[in-house]
Amino acid sequence: MDPDAVAKAFVDHYYSTFDANRAGLANLYQEGSMLTFEGQKIQGSQSIVAKLTSLPFQQCKHNITTVDCQPSGAGGVLVFVSGTLQLAGEQHALKFSQVAL
Repeated sequence: MDPDAVAKAFVDHYYSTFDANRAGLANLYQEGSMLTFEGQKIQGSQSIVAKLTSLPFQQCKHNITTVDCQPSGAGGVLVFVSGTLQLAGEQHALKFSQVAL
């Protein structure tokens, strides 16, 4: 398993799905998954997707700047992503970062 290839495939799939159909992210989360969003902790696939689909914008485009990864001790891959988020109708992009395990 090449961690860089796994990370790139995951990031490409995650953000293209997020930008096109946030509800489609449900199968990427488990009931033990946790999302921390602006200090709020949200657990479980349904709750996470409910949060993501309730964000106050309908269209967006993620532009990925960096994807850093390393194998985790649990047999998975730890992925750190940074970039910008362009919202429809907005002149300036927002910076973002995300960690996934």
